Amino acid sequence: MNSDRYTDKNQMPTEDELYSSLGSEAKDAWVQLMSFAEEHYDHVAEWNYGGKNYGWNVRYRKSGKTLFNMFPEKKGFTVLLVLGKKEIEGYPDRCTEFSDAFRSVYDSAAQYHDGKWLWIRIEAAGQLEDIQRMILIKRKARVRR
Repeated sequence: MNSDRYTDKNQMPTEDELYSSLGSEAKDAWVQLMSFAEEHYDHVAEWNYGGKNYGWNVRYRKSGKTLFNMFPEKKGFTVLLVLGKKEIEGYPDRCTEFSDAFRSVYDSAAQYHDGKWLWIRIEAAGQLEDIQRMILIKRKARVRR
């Protein structure tokens, strides 16, 4: 998959290693996406080892369902969004809400029996808008009381 990922099962990255590897712009995006998830959802951020091809990642999960994953890399990170039938069926009506770059990723993603897996490389916070929009479509944000 990507040799710039943390693929040693016995060595989960420390926060210092993570932030140093990401670089300042991607670090800002990483922190911003984590803040978005914590503000809008009750999902728990947990480190997960995805195997030697995928490496360590942070996944946001609740009741056995994953909202999204973040794979740290050198000078950026990759977000994995798995879209199910509902999101795929509704996407054509909303595709104009997304950037050309996001639509290109969506259009080139393989269609599997369980949906589409979107692998989106992030190097700066300006790239997060489409991801956040799709996460909000995938799962409604919690209601503030």
